[in-house]
Formats: sequence, structure tokens, C-alpha cells
Amino acid sequence: MAAPSVRGVSAGAGAATGETSFRRKVRGKLPAIRGTRPSVHNGQLLVSTGVPSLDHILGGGLAVGTLLLIEEDTYSTYSNLLLKYFLAEGVISGHEVFIASASDIPCKIIQDLPEPLTDEIPTQGDTKYVLEGPGSEDTMKIAWRYQNLPKFESASSSSARFGHYYDMSKTMSPDMLQSAKTHSFYLPSIIPLDGTSGFSSEMSCDYLQLLQSIQSAIHQGSFDGSNPQQKGQKKILRIGIQSLASVLWGDDLCSQERPHNPHSLTRFLYALRGLLRSSLSVGVITVPTHLLQNKAIIARVRNLSDTVVSLESFISSERESNPLYKDYHGLFLVHKIPRLNSLISDVSDTKDLAFKLKRKMFSIEMGQNREAPYPTSCLMATHRTLTRVRLMTLLDTLRKLSYTLTSIRLKTLPLSSSGRLTTSEQALAHNHHSPSS
Repeated sequence: MAAPSVRGVSAGAGAATGETSFRRKVRGKLPAIRGTRPSVHNGQLLVSTGVPSLDHILGGGLAVGTLLLIEEDTYSTYSNLLLKYFLAEGVISGHEVFIASASDIPCKIIQDLPEPLTDEIPTQGDTKYVLEGPGSEDTMKIAWRYQNLPKFESASSSSARFGHYYDMSKTMSPDMLQSAKTHSFYLPSIIPLDGTSGFSSEMSCDYLQLLQSIQSAIHQGSFDGSNPQQKGQKKILRIGIQSLASVLWGDDLCSQERPHNPHSLTRFLYALRGLLRSSLSVGVITVPTHLLQNKAIIARVRNLSDTVVSLESFISSERESNPLYKDYHGLFLVHKIPRLNSLISDVSDTKDLAFKLKRKMFSIEMGQNREAPYPTSCLMATHRTLTRVRLMTLLDTLRKLSYTLTSIRLKTLPLSSSGRLTTSEQALAHNHHSPSS
């Protein structure tokens, strides 16, 4: 009798306090980080590349923890431009930025970042709907019951947007750059250019020191979870490496068909992707693949990257004078899109992509087809013709097969006692040799 009384007391106490045993099941939420959004395909946390058209092609943006490989154009003009867009987006979004280069000074790269456009296209999140006329107190209202509600202006904060447009004719203001936290790795200031830097058995000394610098930046910023970041202050580390595997990095992949250490770059990329997978970071590297002598190394580099795109510039090319490409500056090729939390990869709508550089923005569009499309009537007629040809081919194949089987049967038929064919056998042989058969 004691057990029921206990249950009755506890139920009465719960009713007296207004509490119930029902608890609503809440799904786990992604961390709220500035400049990120979840993917609509697989729920992966995404960051913007700085080029909205490229974000759309890649399925919404770059997934956190992945590596984007940009195969450079001939003069590295547009590939460096995409890298600057990626870094500028990190500065605007409040992310930390890591820059590594063997040719350009990282501070100079930061100073040359493009300025974000202030007159951007409004988004659906903008709630500024009030229009005031000159000398009039009339206002445009959404509905009468919303008149006294407080007004919000989300368009004033550009950092709340996902993806921005930039003006290449202007550089970012010093106030924006001063508030950004950056890490830099400039190879000439770390490794003397006297040829004394040797190679280790697994990785070149330059790649090893770069990897250690990246690991130190991830650990100091607590991007690996060693010291959990406070709620509301979480950030993303953006890693940008310029012209990796070039001669300036002390690698001979671009100068010799049989390099001294052919696996040095692949080991570095394998270790780098391991660091990205275990931290709140995303990486973009540019590689001059058109200079690599060994094509097998290109395949390995692509396999070790999550997303692979390449730029084919029209500068000093035959396509520069082609009227089909007069509105574009080059072709944009998508070689690989990552498979994250899904069995299949997300593919772009079209593979006929071209890019052009305007005064204020870099855009990727669907290029013109090399041949004009056929009308629908022509396509239907072509389909009927192909069907007729296939049927005739099938009938001819069946006729040849019947001829072969009949020949085999005639060879195996026994002769009569007189050594001649019977009447039915003669009819079968006559039908076999007849042209109408």
C-alpha cells in the first residue's frame, strides 16, 4: 500500500507546482557562428567563398572542415582574385584569417583585399518597408495591425549576410582591416634563400614548417576544441595558401618530371585535411597544375581535395578572338564536389560555365553553347530515323543468324539410302538458298 501512496503524493506535488513529466524532444542545433549557415542538402555548416555565383555552383558554399583546390590559370591572375574574395569574406564575417605565400607578402595581400559593396541587392531578411514622401506624413503599411510594432533594419549590418559582393576598383578600409585577426606565413622570412634547407624523408622542410604554423594557429584559437570557445563568440578559421607546389616553395614538381620527393605535396595535403576535419576551419589553396610535369601527381592532389575547380583564361589564347566568348574572360570548370553526409555528391546544373570580370564584381555564368540547338521538329525526325535504322539493323542480324543456323542444320542432316535428300529436305535447302529468304 505504500507504493501507491507515494505515487499519489508525487503526482499531487507535480500538479500543485504546475510541472509535468512531459519533455519536448529538441533536435540538436548547429552552432550559431557568424557568416555561416546550414546546407539545405545535408545540414553541413557552410561558409561563403566570397563569390555568390560560386556558392550556388558548389551547393550553397564551402563546408566547414573541407579543402577547396583552385587550379590556377596561366598567369595566376584570376585564381589569386578568387583567393582574395575568400579572405575578404572572412574579414567581413568576423572570421580569423591565415595567409601563406612564398611570393607575395601576406600583409600586402590583406591590404589589397576588395571593398564590400554597400548598395547590395536587398535580401528576404531585410524588413525595412517604410517609404516616406517629401513633405508628406503618409506611409506605406504592410497591414494596420503591424503599424505599432517595432521596426527592424537588418540591412544595416552587412556582416549578418551570407555572401557579399565586392568592388575590385577599391580596397578595403583600414578600419575593417584593423578589426580583423590574421595569421601569416611568409616563406622567405622563415627559410633563407641560400639553398641550405634540406628535405626530410617524408615531407619537405617548407611544407613541414607551414603545417606546424597552421596547427599552431588552430590550437591557439581553440578551433580544435582544446579550449572550447564561449557561446556567441565562436569563429571560423579561413586558411588561404597561394601557389602551392611552385618552385618558390622549394618543390621541384614543376621543374622536373621525376622530382626528388614526389610524395611531399601529397603528404602535406593529407595532413592538412586531417587538421581541417578536426577543427572549425576551412581551407582554399591554389596550385599551378599546368606546370606540373607528372600528371599522376595531379590526380593525387585532386583526390586529396574535397572540392576541385579550375580556371582557363582566354589571355593569349585562340579563344580570345572567338566571337562566342567575346563577353567572357575564361572558362570555369568544376572537377569535383565533396560527398558529405550523403551517398551521392551534389552536382551543378550545367558544366558549360564561363567567368567574366566586371569593374565591380567577378561573376560565373553559363556560357554559350558552341553549336546552336536543333529545333524540336528536327530532333523528332532524327529520333524516328535512328529508330528505323536500329530496326533494320536488328532484322539484318536476325536474318544472318537464321542463315547460320540453317547451314549448320543442313550439314548435320543424314542422307537417304539412295544418297539423296528427301523431298522435305530439298524444300528446306531451296528456301535456304532462295534470295527471298
